[in-house]
Amino acid sequence: MKTLTGSTLIAAAVALLLSSCEGPMGMAGKDANESCTKCHNPEVTGAKSIEYAHSVHYEGEAFEEGTRTNCAPCHSHQGFLYVVKNNTPVTFVQNGSSYTNSYVVNAATASLPGPISCFTCHSSLHSTYTDEDFFPLATTAAVPMTMYGGSKTINFTQTSANLCAKCHQPRPVTASNGNVIDYSLLKSSPTSNYTLSSVSYRTGVHYGAQGAIAAGVGGVEFGSGYSNAQHTSKASCTTCHMAQPSGLSGGHSFSVAGNFNGCNATGCHSNMSSTNTTYTATVADIQSKLDQLAAKINALGGGHDILQKDPSDNKYHGYIDIYDASANPTGYWKNPAYGTPAFPTLTNAQFGAILNYQLVYRDGSKGIHNYAYTKKLLENTLSAW
Repeated sequence: MKTLTGSTLIAAAVALLLSSCEGPMGMAGKDANESCTKCHNPEVTGAKSIEYAHSVHYEGEAFEEGTRTNCAPCHSHQGFLYVVKNNTPVTFVQNGSSYTNSYVVNAATASLPGPISCFTCHSSLHSTYTDEDFFPLATTAAVPMTMYGGSKTINFTQTSANLCAKCHQPRPVTASNGNVIDYSLLKSSPTSNYTLSSVSYRTGVHYGAQGAIAAGVGGVEFGSGYSNAQHTSKASCTTCHMAQPSGLSGGHSFSVAGNFNGCNATGCHSNMSSTNTTYTATVADIQSKLDQLAAKINALGGGHDILQKDPSDNKYHGYIDIYDASANPTGYWKNPAYGTPAFPTLTNAQFGAILNYQLVYRDGSKGIHNYAYTKKLLENTLSAW
């Protein structure tokens, strides 16, 4: 008997699948092959699968945190579809003297974590068995911001971007009673001592800052003069992040590294590149202002940084250099092993500056998503105290 190799087994399984499935109105076998192969071919799902294999959605921390009920809405396939299906609110609900955040999934859903897949974003796959199945998307509705307990909303003109913003949004800072803090006090009482929450190594807005910065909403907006770049209304996340592939970027990789195909589209730019002065000046300006803000925040430590410098790249990622037994055991402030001092007292404006630093740094675009908003946010923050 001939021994089947791994590749032969896979080919046989695929052939069996195609020969046994049914098309929308056809009979098993021949008709199914005709329907399925409209998408299941190297040029369509084959190419998308290869691109997706280079996506950070595909592996790593994108779904490793999916077993927690409050993380699962963005870190697992089941959790995301759960909050979409149930239109789960992001409000904070009072229960006696404490509050709970409504934006969680039930324990049963969180116990079944699964990686983000085709079916997470595309709600109608295998409905008509044509390329029309790629749409509609799972959601394009406006996105109430969990950071603000629903009092602010992200809503892009190109509504497909709302699908991305559903997860790529900042998380809230909460007080000891579990309620979201009143961010307005950071602006209205800038010189008062910050007492709205405790401050720890992980205090902040998490990594999902892209939707807020791109939409021009959610920063602690000191001063005035805010506006948005044309990207906010004339482009979608997919315009650049799913542009015509180039190398390992574009398409379903969602990466834009070195790929300017989305920029150089009709009605947009014509000669954008990594050496174009518009691009380089934007990145340099925002990086300079971020560096200035980090230096000003760190000066509050009177000789030791407030922000923790990441040894992997020697940059400040937005974490606060406070001792945490498991996450930051070598943290400087409040470290019992070294008898280091208590964390310095911050004013409301200074704490707001830390949040804005995190938002801009963790957005990751260095102004490309929304230069006008990012620039004004940093300028006003630098002048806030």
